[in-house]
Amino acid sequence: MREEKTGSGDDVDINVPSVARMYDHYLGGKDNYAVDREAVAALDEVVPRTRALARNNRRFLQRVVRILAEDYGIRQFLDHGSGLPTQDNVHQVAQRTDPGARVVYVDNDPIVLAHGRALLEENANTAVIQADMRETGTIFESAEARRLLDPSQPVALLFISVMHCIPDESDPAAVVRRALERVPSGSFVVLNQLVSHEKKTRDFVTDFMNSSTNGSWGRVREPGDVEPYFAGLELLEPGLVEINDWRPDSELDARRLEDETWFEFGGVGRKP
Repeated sequence: MREEKTGSGDDVDINVPSVARMYDHYLGGKDNYAVDREAVAALDEVVPRTRALARNNRRFLQRVVRILAEDYGIRQFLDHGSGLPTQDNVHQVAQRTDPGARVVYVDNDPIVLAHGRALLEENANTAVIQADMRETGTIFESAEARRLLDPSQPVALLFISVMHCIPDESDPAAVVRRALERVPSGSFVVLNQLVSHEKKTRDFVTDFMNSSTNGSWGRVREPGDVEPYFAGLELLEPGLVEINDWRPDSELDARRLEDETWFEFGGVGRKP
């Protein structure tokens, strides 16, 4: 693994919660600080079962990567807003099918770069880039992306539980479109985001996360808001669904949250 810094902000601010570190804590990781754990505890008071939701999300990621590698022959993965490396991450799942599979992780949190370098330094087919996922040109033109991603071959563009971090004024659907313009026919978009049917829940979580992260958040949306991300793509079965309903291969994968006040909604689309 090699690392590349293409974004700004090299210092880790341990006084402001980080979405990546909060997610790490939900998954049982140790790469987080007291401020992250305090934010998680405060969020859980109002929207419980968030830890189960995070774990469902991780299983969805692993399931999709395995299926794309095994059934569709995908050997290149670009993971936008990847978060901290954790057990059974994208490169480990993909490289079980083919050790030559190539993975580029992108995140704007400097702690992701630091831990990515430490955990993946022996893997020549994996790289981590510190960049904002909205900086499509910067990402694709980086030395590591050019080294690992063959522009003539399909790429799986992963946007796993990250679009709610992009505000409306940044046009999150345009982020997906710009990335799609950089990859050939036969490439895939894998995308899911937090949604809720309840305005009260959407507003609370959006306001809480914007306040906690000093504005490093977008908003919780409605299920219907996810469809534009897949405009022009061929949806794989079963379409856009609550992620536990996307091709579950175990009883655990198929288990829905008892309280679906908010949930992860999305799917997989293929570029014609």
